[in-house]
Amino acid sequence: MPTIANFHGLAVYMYLERGVPHRLPHFHAYYGEYQASFSIDPPNLLAGSLPRRQMRLVLAWAELHQAALMANWERVQNGQAPERIEGI
Repeated sequence: MPTIANFHGLAVYMYLERGVPHRLPHFHAYYGEYQASFSIDPPNLLAGSLPRRQMRLVLAWAELHQAALMANWERVQNGQAPERIEGI
């Protein structure tokens, strides 16, 4: 699972699950034992949980980097590796 960003103890990933159609552009964030999935447009929690501070950081980061996240989504859907995105 390719890491696209690391910041404030958070790791953000985007990957293609082979054989599973993905209709909603999204990414995954991990913080210790917490994990959550987020939509890209608009940035919203889809599933899972993070502590409140980390949740706000991820959502703010996703809003700032929405265009880069969508570009990475397209790359992953075309079988290419996503590019790194700077953290906050």
